[in-house]
Amino acid sequence: MPESPRRPPLPLPLAVLVALPGASFGAATYLGLPHPDLAPPLAALIYGLAIIGAAFILAWAAEAAQVDISGGLALAVLALLAVLPEYAVDFVFSFRAGQVYEETGTCQPGPDGASPCSLALANMTGANRVLVGVGWPLVVLAATLAVLRSRRKGGDGSASTHVGCVQMPRKMAPEVVFLGLATLYSLTLPLRHTLTLVDAAVLVSIFVGYAWRLAQAPTDKPDLLGTAKWVGTMSRAPRRWTVSGMFVIAALVILAAAEHFAEGLVATGSELGVNPFILVQWVAPLASESPELIVACLYAWRLKAGDSLGTLLSSKVNQWTLLVGTIPIVFASAGSTTDGLPLDEQQRYELLLTAAQSLFAVSILVSLALTVRGAVALLVLFLVQFVSSLTLSAAADRVIVVALSVLYGLLAIVRLVRHRREFVQLTRDGLVAPFEELTKTGQRKAG
Repeated sequence: MPESPRRPPLPLPLAVLVALPGASFGAATYLGLPHPDLAPPLAALIYGLAIIGAAFILAWAAEAAQVDISGGLALAVLALLAVLPEYAVDFVFSFRAGQVYEETGTCQPGPDGASPCSLALANMTGANRVLVGVGWPLVVLAATLAVLRSRRKGGDGSASTHVGCVQMPRKMAPEVVFLGLATLYSLTLPLRHTLTLVDAAVLVSIFVGYAWRLAQAPTDKPDLLGTAKWVGTMSRAPRRWTVSGMFVIAALVILAAAEHFAEGLVATGSELGVNPFILVQWVAPLASESPELIVACLYAWRLKAGDSLGTLLSSKVNQWTLLVGTIPIVFASAGSTTDGLPLDEQQRYELLLTAAQSLFAVSILVSLALTVRGAVALLVLFLVQFVSSLTLSAAADRVIVVALSVLYGLLAIVRLVRHRREFVQLTRDGLVAPFEELTKTGQRKAG
């Protein structure tokens, strides 16, 4: 492996510089040192930028770590590390919800008009829908433009990418199947009034099964680019020290900034007269998900769209199993209780829509391909609900949520019935087929 240049690529020091103010102010607050008293919008911006910088550092370190991580589990580990900022923000709200519940026995809205229990799931539902409704279509767009560019230069494109279609290899069937299992269980959550430790046990078990299945996959040589390539091409000892250092720095930044970012968003909503739920649901995911989406688009631009979509799919599995499953654990720990996290009416509607979108997404990937038609459907349906949540009253928005949830469900049923043979094959591939078979037989034709 060739030695990397001594100087790091420009994006790495830029990410550190972006993260430095928020990390410094946050650390000073916890250590009792002098720090500026920031207005809520400015605080949300500075601490949000710190999380973005840390998320980029995490993403690069996780990619470079694939050089030293063996087996198919590397993709799951990469996706898990990449969504750590998402976990941090959600855990802040979940912990506070537990504390409020312990003190009052309820999760009534505070002076800022926001229910801490409601905010505990707002970021998670928003991040899940952004990842599927925006991230997946972006990969298709970037991949299609990359193929057209390649053809203009006399190339043939990519085996995983055609104009208007991204095809994933059969070895990624476990991601789709385990996302489907988590989605089927999640459809029961809107019917209940609490998110319990039993739900945590089920969802975490699905994630454990998913990780165990991926651990059986053979090792793939990572195809790195940019900062991740600079780290990955170091000799073994410097590479491992650099990756470890990047993980530690990113983790410290997130720990220093996450709580202040959450506080800034809620206070900004109160100060500007904006529903804090909306800010937490849509602004926070922009900070935590943006690096992952950018890296995925860069891979798609390099005609590695199958791997790019696979990474986003693995992140979706992580968020829909381990993240949702650990929220009631954090709540119970903070509240010293075995009671479940209370779900108000708004949260049940949000869970319904997120689960329905996930079901439709699984049905689209039953042939292990995302076509431009599927990507447009995901994007348009996402935008309808996104705009309605910002412009309509709560009652009118809930009508849209129910209508979209029914539409997602009907579209998913139609697709699963139409592709029932592929569904049976996908289930076998995802659960029991040897990875040697999946690797040798390569890709299935898109349906």
